[in-house]
Amino acid sequence: MSLQWKGVMPAVTTKFTKEDTLDFAMFNKNLDAQLEAGVEGIILGGTLGEASTLKEEEKRELVKETVSFVNGKVPVILNIAEQTTKGAIEAANKAELDGAKGLMMLPPMRYKATDHETVVYFSEVAKNTNLPIMIYNNPVDYKIEVTLDMFEELLKFDNIQAVKESTRDISNVTRIRNRFGNRLKILTGVDTLGLESILMGADGWVAGLVDAFPAETVAIYKLAKAGRIEEALKIYRWFLPILELDINPQLVQNIKLAEVATGIGTENVRSPRLPLIGTERERVLKIINDGLKNKPQLPDYKNLLVTV
Repeated sequence: MSLQWKGVMPAVTTKFTKEDTLDFAMFNKNLDAQLEAGVEGIILGGTLGEASTLKEEEKRELVKETVSFVNGKVPVILNIAEQTTKGAIEAANKAELDGAKGLMMLPPMRYKATDHETVVYFSEVAKNTNLPIMIYNNPVDYKIEVTLDMFEELLKFDNIQAVKESTRDISNVTRIRNRFGNRLKILTGVDTLGLESILMGADGWVAGLVDAFPAETVAIYKLAKAGRIEEALKIYRWFLPILELDINPQLVQNIKLAEVATGIGTENVRSPRLPLIGTERERVLKIINDGLKNKPQLPDYKNLLVTV
């Protein structure tokens, strides 16, 4: 399967049982809802996937099970978030062996690498895998920015193909397009800039609240790409208070609570994370429940002709 960096790609949550083991029954229920809505890829092991708490064997099991479940309908992409170059290469090689069709890659974790060190890190992984790579550029949360000059160096590797654009500077979509044309595919990585980024020319949307609201997220993307902006905007304006749950330190708990409300998830998180409690839980539940009460009727978006 050729990986097309476009469309909505959920950064899925990892489902756990109350005994803190992988919950594939609920995980697959959520995947089924994503596929039914029309997503174009599944991304495992990101922040929402609680990757930092997963054992290596659990990550491999997630990849294998997801590959088996989607059965070629969409590509499975694994996030690489490692502390060492050697560890990143090993993770990439195992992902390829387990059936992943692409990688999303963060800069080195914990150590704040220089620009040169960051470029070498990505380059070494690109040299040692056949998988296409999307670089996750999120200086707000991870303190390292992959600049356009750094991308200029990295794009000599054919398998570095896309960026998850999470700088939160909407004009960066235009800067990337002006400099690299279609050589570097752009997927927005900030839910609260989803529609704006698509209208500025982003190819896709690595989304978070899609985990709870898959149809609404895909509808916004497809309507926007089909030029039906007013319809996309109406859904997006309804969605924005919920989307803001993604730009919060407790985004995992927030989104899992939303998954419970829509019937495709549980609140179970892995310690040290804990489910929301008290006034914060009440605040988040009110946002979710208010949204559900006013949920818009979606047009027939699945058969729209979209242009990327």
